Amino acid sequence: MIRNLTCIECPKSCALRVDIENCRVVKVSGEKCPNGKDYAVSEVENPQRVLTSMVVVAAQCAATTLKMLPVRTDKPIPKERILEAAGEIRKIKVDRPVKSGEIIAANILGLGVNLIATRDCL
Repeated sequence: MIRNLTCIECPKSCALRVDIENCRVVKVSGEKCPNGKDYAVSEVENPQRVLTSMVVVAAQCAATTLKMLPVRTDKPIPKERILEAAGEIRKIKVDRPVKSGEIIAANILGLGVNLIATRDCL
C-alpha cells in the first residue's frame, strides 16, 4: 500500500511517498532532510500527538477572571488514546493559582505525560 504524507518536521513540508507492508514502512521517498523518514515511520507505525485542551477554573480561584485555563500535554501521547485522555482532562478543575508551565495533572493515563498550564492563572 502507498500512503502520501506531508512532512511537518521542518519548514520544507516535503511530500512523502510511503510504501507500507503489514503495517510497517518498507520505503520512504521524497524527503529532503533526515527528519522525513523518521517522521513517516512514526506517523505510520506509532502516531502520537500533543493534546491541547482547557480545564475549568473553580470559583475558589477568585484571583482571576478566567473561567477556563488552556493546558497541553508536555509530551506526545499515542493517537489512539487521545479521546481517553480528553475524558480525564474534562474532570479536572483548577482551584489554586498556577503559572504557565506548571503541572496541573501528573502522569495522565499512566503514560508518563504531564498536563501543564499554558497561561498564568494568578
